[in-house]
Amino acid sequence: MNQLHHPHWPPQVPLHLTLPETNLFYNAEVSAARFPDKPFILFYDTPITFAEFKDEAERVAGFLQHECHVKAGDRVLLYMQNSPQWIVAYYGILRANAVVVPVNPMNLGVELAHYVEDSGATTIIAPQCLFPNVEPLIGSGPGQGIEHAIVATYSDYLKRPSPLAVPEFVAAPRKTFTIPGVTPWQDVLDRRFTPGPLTSRADDLCVMPYTSGTTGKPKGCMHTHRSVMSTLLGGCVWFAAPSDGVYLSVLPLFHVTGMQGGMNAAIYSGATIVLMPRWDRETAAQCMQRYRVTAWQSISTMMVDFLSNPKLGDYDLSSLSGARGGGAAMPDAIAKKLKALTGLDYVEGYGMTETIAGTHINPPHRPKAQCLGIPVFDVDSRVIDPASLQELPQGETGEIVVNAPQVMQGYWRNPKATEEAFVELDGKRFLRTGDLGHIDEDGYFFMTDRLKRMINASGYKVWPAEVEALMYRHPAIHEVCVIGVKDEKRGETVKALVVADEAHAGTLTEQDVIDWSHEQMAPYKAPRIVEFVTSLPKSGSGKILWRKLQEEDAARAAAARSGNSNGNGNGNGNGNGNGNGNGNGGASQ
Repeated sequence: MNQLHHPHWPPQVPLHLTLPETNLFYNAEVSAARFPDKPFILFYDTPITFAEFKDEAERVAGFLQHECHVKAGDRVLLYMQNSPQWIVAYYGILRANAVVVPVNPMNLGVELAHYVEDSGATTIIAPQCLFPNVEPLIGSGPGQGIEHAIVATYSDYLKRPSPLAVPEFVAAPRKTFTIPGVTPWQDVLDRRFTPGPLTSRADDLCVMPYTSGTTGKPKGCMHTHRSVMSTLLGGCVWFAAPSDGVYLSVLPLFHVTGMQGGMNAAIYSGATIVLMPRWDRETAAQCMQRYRVTAWQSISTMMVDFLSNPKLGDYDLSSLSGARGGGAAMPDAIAKKLKALTGLDYVEGYGMTETIAGTHINPPHRPKAQCLGIPVFDVDSRVIDPASLQELPQGETGEIVVNAPQVMQGYWRNPKATEEAFVELDGKRFLRTGDLGHIDEDGYFFMTDRLKRMINASGYKVWPAEVEALMYRHPAIHEVCVIGVKDEKRGETVKALVVADEAHAGTLTEQDVIDWSHEQMAPYKAPRIVEFVTSLPKSGSGKILWRKLQEEDAARAAAARSGNSNGNGNGNGNGNGNGNGNGNGGASQ
């Protein structure tokens, strides 16, 4: 096991964690006993105490068992935005000894049907605003399978007036449902069913988040109570989480980062969470000031937007003592802006759905910029040659692999994918992350890119994440995504899709960006094509969908070449100049 990082381990933090032999719901029982009247959730000024939260979770569990016939080990779909009901439902499912299947609320009919069919779930908990996507799945016919649906109304938890801007879908009044098998959330609570004994053990399945599906249909990652406990407890110890902490919880709870850092860790430590159902930079700043938020877990795209708020200087952010996150490297220019505003270092970490959040985190006292961090408690992480599977020396780039207590058991009902995801080294089972990276002289891990996200320009390897990080230094660039496009001479060339800052939109030109880029990086890395866009598509967890952009660009370019070739027999000459959109002909020369 690599130990280069041990000298940089956080002070007063042990190298090893002995994990509790309990199920996750036990954490809720303990916090409700320790802090019964303390607010656990603040939702637009409406508090839910730890005791109230536990009581409602038990009522949901009782209903699931008595009316939905949910048994130990059954999967239950949880399909909604961040809300008090999401958290209560999550723990209600666990109290019923069942398995939570969190679903991205942006998924629609066909996508949702896949989760129903693949997981075998017959019960779903969803909000009324998403019920039109659920209703076609109720029944026993082809493409169906849902027998019971609990439908929540977010405004049920708006019990106090608030000056904060409440989204329309949250403020919407309760609707009436008369469909067989469909029960309103409030009716579930009012029926006050008592659940049976809590029998789940540490090695029983707890939650089954699905992968994003970038390499085919989404796959369910089987996590036990023990693996979930590993990263939530590890995060609490790593960051010395106090019971009087106040966390801004705005990352999607269906995603493992939000689930662990924005919910489960707070339940374990007894902290308060300020819950936002949708990202809004103005509301986030208001919440930080109003509730004296002490810690905020975010992603780089969220932080970029937050720090771009021209009104940010009007807010008191002095209570904030920690800013951390992951998902994609934080651009150096943005991290410096955060430091100048708050005095805080942005502490980055790294993990996957398959590892239920972090396997690597930067030491809070010694973080490195744009760095995954160091392997945390009991994590053996290495860098291997992705072809030969041989471990590589420190400093060389290869695939990051992980052996750790938080690694999933495997993919649900998919032994072939499970076998492909793991490799055995020195008699230990390592998860292949599919991410390329290297280890520096201090034992810190740095990610170069996804395994196949590499541009080969005239024989030179260009890593898009590196180019993006450099381009974020441009004062007029709000967001950027770098992709590879076919090039007659170079094989591939570098293209940048740029969202200009509001103050510079319409004045910044493609050539301005190209010229500036050539001054900032090696010529083979600098974008030769620039296209301005109004926004970049993102996944439910906030990651920019670079593969989608690359595939769409390739399809447009192929269509343009085909059209030009058929029209005048000169497709290659015109395609390179005009095939990528208006205004880019000169930029691509």
